[in-house]
Amino acid sequence: MKVQSSKSVELQQVTMEGSSGCQVRWLLSSTDGTPNFSMRQFEVAPGGYTPKHYHPYEHEVYVIEGEGEAYEGDTPHPIRAGDVVLVKPDDLHQFKNTGDKALKFLCLIPNSADNRPGVQQPECSAVAAR
Repeated sequence: MKVQSSKSVELQQVTMEGSSGCQVRWLLSSTDGTPNFSMRQFEVAPGGYTPKHYHPYEHEVYVIEGEGEAYEGDTPHPIRAGDVVLVKPDDLHQFKNTGDKALKFLCLIPNSADNRPGVQQPECSAVAAR
């Protein structure tokens, strides 16, 4: 068993093109001995967003704090603390903070996705800031 404070895990800037004001903590991953899934915590600053992208694996999201929008393609879905989101494989998606404090959410992905980048189509960079 591993027990630690999430705050003891380094908060890293998301550097993927098309993101703004977005940071991530890799709370648990295969390097910690997780057999199936990795758990990340994202923090998106007010007005910030994750990159608009897709990938061949699912992920599950639990909103801890704040409010925003989860985009399914160009369709926004309002999200707030306590909401859950399923992003299916190959769904074009993005998360935006529409509130006045940090949007924080947990994101679980299969270990097979560790260090595999999402795919941005050329038009994704242009629409990310919409």
